[in-house]
Amino acid sequence: MRSAGILLFRLGEHPEVLIAHMGGPYWAKKDAGAWSIPKGEFGDDEAPLDAARREFHEELGIPAPDVAYAELGTYPYSSGKRVTVFVGDGAGFDAPTAGFGEFEMEWPPRSGKQAMFPEVDRVEWVGFDVARERLVKGQRPAIDALEARLAAV
Repeated sequence: MRSAGILLFRLGEHPEVLIAHMGGPYWAKKDAGAWSIPKGEFGDDEAPLDAARREFHEELGIPAPDVAYAELGTYPYSSGKRVTVFVGDGAGFDAPTAGFGEFEMEWPPRSGKQAMFPEVDRVEWVGFDVARERLVKGQRPAIDALEARLAAV
């Protein structure tokens, strides 16, 4: 299964990245390992960057900023899934606080009842070390790759 996502960064004394806390009841009381790069699945009929932009908008409720994006790499992150990460300079981009996309799932489990939950429930600019702690394990190498790329510039 293929996914694509956008990892915005902003430079400064302490560089930061924009990450999203996953929504829904399973993630509600978790912090470490419960955050993600805004991303989602795509098929053969869609270019990875187009999918990353679409998913950013669907999850965060606002379009990705109109900046130059570069492909950072593709990383395995769970159960055979892979995410292609694109990076862009998000200086001046304000993290949204509401209006996130939603998904439907059975809740409570085995109840037969469907409930709506936000795809993400909050978005934050955080330093690289905090991002490494918060991101799901498979996405953490993207932070290392971004840090190496920025150091080489």
